[in-house]
Amino acid sequence: MAITFSDLYTEAGLKSLDDFLAGKSYISGDQLTLDDIKVYAAVLGKPDSFANVSKWYDCVSSQLAANFPGKAVGVRIGSGKAAAPAAAGGDDDDDLDLFGDETEEDKKAEAEREAAKKASTKKKESGKSSVLLDVKPWDDETDMKKLEEAVRSVEMEGLFWGASKLVAVGYGIKKLQIMLTIVDDLVSVDDLIEEQLTAEPRNEYIQSCDIVAFNKI
Repeated sequence: MAITFSDLYTEAGLKSLDDFLAGKSYISGDQLTLDDIKVYAAVLGKPDSFANVSKWYDCVSSQLAANFPGKAVGVRIGSGKAAAPAAAGGDDDDDLDLFGDETEEDKKAEAEREAAKKASTKKKESGKSSVLLDVKPWDDETDMKKLEEAVRSVEMEGLFWGASKLVAVGYGIKKLQIMLTIVDDLVSVDDLIEEQLTAEPRNEYIQSCDIVAFNKI
């Protein structure tokens, strides 16, 4: 009869195996078989918190050590999910499903993890730029404090506002000169000016913007 054990890298999977091994020394019968080897390969390490599994694990380990006397350096399996090892033996393995089939949900989750990893790597590798911007008011009656508040109210991923100062232009008019840092792949300065700074409602205070300096970091 086929025996099925799933998710042996989880607490729930090990608990199921521990319950199965209660009163047993081996997976099948009263001596070591290929079934024990396959399950042993799926358990990532000796699980001390599960007494039956721990005892069985030590028993299999000692018998394997006797048959493989070479000096081992020790390895750890770091994958998220245990995989069924290829085993010689032929037809006896056909009915033995120890680990379960990969479901569509598993495949979807793996694809999402890979996509998130690529996106994260791309963001980390993306360059940054330092920009000096001139922001001009409509006239000398424009409230420059509110103008700066309107500028800094623009928030988006990859945009970081820096130091600012007021610079006299003439006839009592001052302009705001402000530093900003952008992540190149996330923020376009042209779009920032056209779609945010000089668009409603900020254009109540902002007449125009000019890029004074643009330097890669």
